[in-house]
Amino acid sequence: MGVIVYGSIFSPPCRAVLITAEALGVPVQIKDVNIGQKEHLSPEFLKINPQHTVPTLDDNGTIVIDSHAILPFLISKYAKDDYFYPKDLGKRALVEARLHFDSGTAFSVLKAVYRSHLYEGQLEYLTELQTQKILEVYALLNTFLERTEWIAGDRLTIADISLITTLNSLEAMLAIDANKFPKIVKWSERANQLPFFSVNKIGKEQYLDKWKVVSKH
Repeated sequence: MGVIVYGSIFSPPCRAVLITAEALGVPVQIKDVNIGQKEHLSPEFLKINPQHTVPTLDDNGTIVIDSHAILPFLISKYAKDDYFYPKDLGKRALVEARLHFDSGTAFSVLKAVYRSHLYEGQLEYLTELQTQKILEVYALLNTFLERTEWIAGDRLTIADISLITTLNSLEAMLAIDANKFPKIVKWSERANQLPFFSVNKIGKEQYLDKWKVVSKH
């Protein structure tokens, strides 16, 4: 049966899962779920994931929901060492804190803006509050990176993978000022040069195409 990922590379969390699988050398089958067409609400998908969210992972019958749970699962099962998810409790706690920051703050901001455009017809601008929230995410990420080269230490971890996919989608909505946030610009560039980040470039371009009007404001 193998490993199946339900989702789309347009989705930042789905990209994070695919990047991690690629970094680990784990072959995956992608089953596209079109949220715009409400395929996530189909009876077939609801049987797999009653929360109707993507990404959803099916690893030979083991179902794992939410990218922030899927990434540690993949590392724990397939990684040859602890490079992407350290076993040291202090270092791991920092990685997990950054994952929670992505889930609870950065991606929440992205999702809120996306929904306002998808469901409320707000297509050509960001509100003052939306702009403020995105800038707050940029500022915090830049502060994190003043202490370390990567977001949770001196090497790339699953926290970087998760947050960079979110960041690259946020910047499609609001361009990053490299003078104000130089650390996150260099961090993103450094990560996206890695070969297993290739799928992120595709998803990022899809986001840029969709939100290019917004990013001008």
